[in-house]
Amino acid sequence: MERESDRFRRAHPRSRRLFERARGSLLAGVPMNWMVKWPGGFPVFVREGRGARVRDVDGLEYVDFCLGDTGAMFGHSPPEVVKAVSRQLDRGITTMLPVEAAVWVAEELARRFGLPYWQMTLTATDANRFAIRIAREVTGRPKILVFNGCYHGTVDETLVGLDGTSVVPVPANVGPPIDPRRTTKVVEFNDVRALQKALAPRDVAAVLAEPAMTNCGIILPEPRFHDRMRALTRAAGTLLILDETHTISEGPRGYTGAHGLRPDMVTLGKPVGSGIPAAAFGMTADIVDRALPKLRGPGADESGIGGTLAGNALAAVAMKATLQHRITERAYARMIPNAERFAAGVEGVIEESAAPWHIVRLGARVEYRFSPIAPRNGAEALSRGAAALDRLVHLYLLNRGVLLTPFHNMALMSPDTRRSDVDRHTRAFRAFAKELFG
Repeated sequence: MERESDRFRRAHPRSRRLFERARGSLLAGVPMNWMVKWPGGFPVFVREGRGARVRDVDGLEYVDFCLGDTGAMFGHSPPEVVKAVSRQLDRGITTMLPVEAAVWVAEELARRFGLPYWQMTLTATDANRFAIRIAREVTGRPKILVFNGCYHGTVDETLVGLDGTSVVPVPANVGPPIDPRRTTKVVEFNDVRALQKALAPRDVAAVLAEPAMTNCGIILPEPRFHDRMRALTRAAGTLLILDETHTISEGPRGYTGAHGLRPDMVTLGKPVGSGIPAAAFGMTADIVDRALPKLRGPGADESGIGGTLAGNALAAVAMKATLQHRITERAYARMIPNAERFAAGVEGVIEESAAPWHIVRLGARVEYRFSPIAPRNGAEALSRGAAALDRLVHLYLLNRGVLLTPFHNMALMSPDTRRSDVDRHTRAFRAFAKELFG
């Protein structure tokens, strides 16, 4: 780690100077707090990103498997999206009036996800927040349920976990506003019995879940888990909200479409606008019928659902172009084979070195963990962390021109990712394992 840290500092003098300057005006020296997670003592400052590559202010180029932690999953500055957005910039960015592109986007999302009604937001956080509000409105119930180890943006009710059997704020939760036991129930993913028990009092408005967990490493649903969850929520009168922000990696219709799921609501965030702030949430006709009287009432602008910039023209056009040209079957036909190649390369290194590690793939998303067995729930994932190895592999790869997501060892394939990019990671990862195991 000392050697790699020294190598990083020497290779990035301009980034280091910019970081020192930023510490005088930006909180923690970064414009958004998560950027402190990058390894090396300071973040790389970026000059430009194109396709599946970024170049920093020191002139170094990287193969990017982070892709903005999914925000640029379909490539940095896709030409088709840049062209459409550039035209709209000249016509106007926001008017708080609808544009035709918004109608096209809603119709396309309805076709893909099987939910007829949609609204737009700027972030998946807002999409989840608004979906929760609507669920509470139509059910008349106070609580929601999430799975231990989840992440659904900065929604207060979801920044929670389990301490034994007690619901508590996650340790990093800054200034939690209320005792989470008043708003949220938490159970383990794949635990049908615990889910059934938590829903039994019939006080849960909605279960909010990723179809496969991604925040604490990829945790896949066990066979029939989704069937059981859907049956239990319906029996309890609880709505099921699926957050597809990350699991869109499974295909152009997300995990929902790929596996024939039938949620009551779907939320979709950062990748849908190719990095331009844009998100959306969809719902059934029954929910709309029950919620519409209040949503169309005289206080619609103070309902807690909306936002002056939500559904702006620029975001709508970006979403349309992204759905038309990037989130397509043709794109996944390139992305998924590269993810399979990435996983096979890492698996080969693990076998060669007899390392007690494993790798999991979710469509075009791949993740390896420094533990021998894939976890089946959040508690298992959180108890098997290897923070020192995570920091080391991120820095080791960064020094060799490969970017992984700084939060965990996750790699995304974009339509612009090449087989040679995948092989570059495999070579660097093999060198990393060889240094550890000889």
